[in-house]
Amino acid sequence: MDEEKRPWRILLVDDEEAITVQLASFLERTGFTVTVAHNGEVALRRITDFTPDLIVLDVLMPHLDGRETLRRLRQAGDWTPVILLTQVGLPAERAMALDEGADDYLNKPFEPYELVARIRAVLRRSRRGVPSLAGARHLTCQALVLDRQARRVSLSGREVALTAKAFSVLEYLMLHPDEVLSRERLLDAVWGWDYPAATRAVDTRIAELRRALNDDVEDPQYIETVIGEGYRFVGRVEVGM
Repeated sequence: MDEEKRPWRILLVDDEEAITVQLASFLERTGFTVTVAHNGEVALRRITDFTPDLIVLDVLMPHLDGRETLRRLRQAGDWTPVILLTQVGLPAERAMALDEGADDYLNKPFEPYELVARIRAVLRRSRRGVPSLAGARHLTCQALVLDRQARRVSLSGREVALTAKAFSVLEYLMLHPDEVLSRERLLDAVWGWDYPAATRAVDTRIAELRRALNDDVEDPQYIETVIGEGYRFVGRVEVGM
């Protein structure tokens, strides 16, 4: 079969058999080729012969947990896209997941259709053998540069002053370009559901970003409003140097 036309290969890693049996079956019915590992050690061995296009990786597992498995992958220069399945869902845990090179994360429990949507979104923006946006220190889009480690943003070489929340919203948008992100998802990702903020807080930070980036709401270069759904980063995001 033509390599470009073969079904995407998914490595599903979770120690809960009840989850892997049902989820693997669901993913295969959706059109993916799936293999399963029940801990990180087995997953690292399975990657060599299965060569997955994407790994769905649970965080809490025996022997070798998901976070350490991801760390070893990235240290070995393996940029296979990874979606982490997290248990706690705290903002700090999610931030660490992205800092360590996860391409996305999903809190348990989740709807299988949501996982499929996330898998397809990550696969659309991934290229084989190329470091993913999630593993990059600098994200660039035209004259816009976001330094994730220093938490600084510049536009045409001039530093842009942003609040901490606006920076985090921009970072999340740039890590998910061309993907419609609902206010609820942005609120969950940046504030966390335990934080007493309404979805209106997202609109406030988006307005701050548009002012800071001189982005025209009618003809956006960066952030587009998708009526009734949320926001989308429309510019082409690349890994910066």
